[in-house]
Amino acid sequence: MQKVFFRKIGVKSYKPGKSILLSKKKVIKLSANESALGFSPLVKRKISKIKLLSRYPDSKSKSLRKQISKKFKCNFDQIICGAGSDEIIQMICQLFLRKSDEVIIPKYSFLMYRIYSGIIGAKIVYAKENNFKISVDEIIKKVTRKTKIVFLANPNNPTATYLSSTELKDLRTRLRSNILLVVDDAYEEYMLDKNYKSGLSLFKNFKNVFILRTFSKIYGLASLRVGWGYGSKEIVSALMKIKPPFNVSKIGELSALESLKDKNFINKSIKHNKKWAKILKTNFEKFNINTNSITANFLFLNFNKCKISSSLLKKKLEEKGIIVRSLEVYGIKNKLRVTIGNSKENIFLIKTLKSIFLNV
Repeated sequence: MQKVFFRKIGVKSYKPGKSILLSKKKVIKLSANESALGFSPLVKRKISKIKLLSRYPDSKSKSLRKQISKKFKCNFDQIICGAGSDEIIQMICQLFLRKSDEVIIPKYSFLMYRIYSGIIGAKIVYAKENNFKISVDEIIKKVTRKTKIVFLANPNNPTATYLSSTELKDLRTRLRSNILLVVDDAYEEYMLDKNYKSGLSLFKNFKNVFILRTFSKIYGLASLRVGWGYGSKEIVSALMKIKPPFNVSKIGELSALESLKDKNFINKSIKHNKKWAKILKTNFEKFNINTNSITANFLFLNFNKCKISSSLLKKKLEEKGIIVRSLEVYGIKNKLRVTIGNSKENIFLIKTLKSIFLNV
């Protein structure tokens, strides 16, 4: 029998958090940083009117790119859309990396940066963090002549820390001009601190910075897989050549387009997140579970001073039908990540939390 040979890929596949519990019919899923309020009512109305699903979508997502250009005041020709920002990360790696290249990633960061870089065969170089915060100095220490890309999310997932606008600009200044800085703005809408600015607002006219955005978080379209990227005309033009045709579905494009129009929904989501993040933070800290400042739609829970471990609390919550995210897959011990849910979910989480600590 003939054997078919294929290239061995030395990467660990992505392991998502749980979505179901076999022992529970109903669960509260607070593990994936999804939108607490679902999606815009405008999307629901638009989806109900969509016709001609038997036809392929626009291969270049021109209508969506025009709306993005209008909303964010950026150049249409510098925008590319993808099946989630994940696909754009993949294309960036395909375009820029070879086996001899190096990629710098903060030690605790979004897993897809290392996975797609590793699939190409590039060397992943991890930069230390200071108390779970990305360090500009540590990134610069890791730069060699082989460094091709620096990936970072700001605010960072899963640690919920961030670089100020001054720190982020300092990083770009200190990196060689031929190193591509990729800034993932996935959670920027939730950031309210005055010393923060999104990558898009800071680097709109930089040829050596590429910005990632997603419709999965505040816009609530996670299952439709829509994201976009912004970079120089040269980079976007090259990405368009390797982009799969029809990679954004018609439903996905039209839903994203409507989402961008609904300012009321976005403002409502931001207010909800600010209110409930503070409430949840206060309640976790009552039990010596330390949390981050509010930077995203999730909290990073530190159990170092708590009388129970993160794994025990996770187990107890699952017994009550609440799913949170273990951070062992990131190499972070005795920590959890919990998404800010809707009001009903958050109230039940607080009630359950109090009950657990009353009996341990």
